[in-house]
Order: sequence, then structure tokens, then C-alpha cells
Amino acid sequence: MARFFLKVLFFYFREYKLNLSGFHDILTNILFFFISIFIFIFSFGPEKETLSILSIGILWTLLLLSSTLSLRKFYQEDFDNGNLILMHLNGFSYELISILKTISHFIFVQIPFLISIPIASLLLDITYDKLVLLLISFLIGSLILSCLGSISASMNLLNNRNYLLGSVIVIIFSVPAVIFSVGLINSNENYDSLINILFGILLIVFAINPWASGACLKLALQNN
Repeated sequence: MARFFLKVLFFYFREYKLNLSGFHDILTNILFFFISIFIFIFSFGPEKETLSILSIGILWTLLLLSSTLSLRKFYQEDFDNGNLILMHLNGFSYELISILKTISHFIFVQIPFLISIPIASLLLDITYDKLVLLLISFLIGSLILSCLGSISASMNLLNNRNYLLGSVIVIIFSVPAVIFSVGLINSNENYDSLINILFGILLIVFAINPWASGACLKLALQNN
């Protein structure tokens, strides 16, 4: 058991070094996020009432689009350089690899967005009460996006022609999470029920992710 935890620890240390060396990609995602916010602010003009009504939907849409920019690196680099095979030979099942990579994507891609949300809320004139609910909804919803991103990225490992198809898949299946997240923030009551619905969606997607992603990884490596 101790040896297994050492392998997992080494896996995340390696992920940390890879994401640190590719930190410019994370900054690019954050930059895209804030530039898009400024574009929306300028397009709506000085009407603060209109901006405050639409701000939550705008923010969640931009978070969704920004998170899809990193799907290309979810498995592709490890697939191209053979690290996926080495992980499997090191004792990690394909299902476990997908779980570890999903958590890694959540930590190194989604958490920076979570830190950026308070700054974005100041630009969009979001109140403190809505900010707290926004952080809660994104904490749950971002893990849903990471699970969907894992499935999409594993399906597109052998797709070298139309990789945008993976982003389309994530956007389509993330619609329920976005709807309930925005509903949670804009609702004046029933917070607990909406949070439970988001947790239910998370549990379903998290349960499907390792089997779907693992099967796609195995199929891609066999046909490479």
C-alpha cells in the first residue's frame, strides 16, 4: 500500500513539474478569460443593471469556454511520448490513470480559474452573496467539466483532423451543470436542493468517467 501511494505521489510531482514548465498555457487561458470579460463589459456599455443581470451567465459561459482550451493537453502529450504505456506498465490501470489525470486537471487548470473568480466578480459588479454561491457552484461544476473533459479527450486521441469535436462534446454535456449552477446563484431559496442536484450530476459523471475514459485509452493505445 505504501508503495502504491509513493507511485501516486510521484505521479502528481511529475504533473506539477509538467504544468509548471507549461505555465504559459495556464496564463493564456486566464488571459482569454479576462479579455472576454472586458469585451462583454464594453459591448454592454455603462448599463450596470443589465450587466448585473447577465453577469452570472456570462461568467459561467466564459469559464466553460476557457476550460475547454486545455483539453488538447489532457492525454495527448502522454499518449504521443509513450508515458501512458509506462504508467500502465508501472501498475496503474487505465481507469486509475483517468481518475488521476482528472484530479490533476482540476488542480492545475480549474483551481486557477477559481482564484480568478473574485477578481472577475469585481469587474462584473457581482455582489458578495452571489460570489459565495458562484464559488460553491464552480467548485462542484469545474470537477464535472474535468470529468467530461477526460472522456472527450480520451475519445479524440486518434482524431487528428477535427479535435474541436471534443470541445463540442464537453459543451453539450455540461449544459445541465451550467443551468443548475446559474439557477443556484440566481435563486432566492432552495439552495440545498440545487446543490444536491449538482452533487448528483457530479457523482454520475465521476462514476462514468474512469470506465469510459479507460476504455478509450486502451482502444487508442491498441490502435496506435
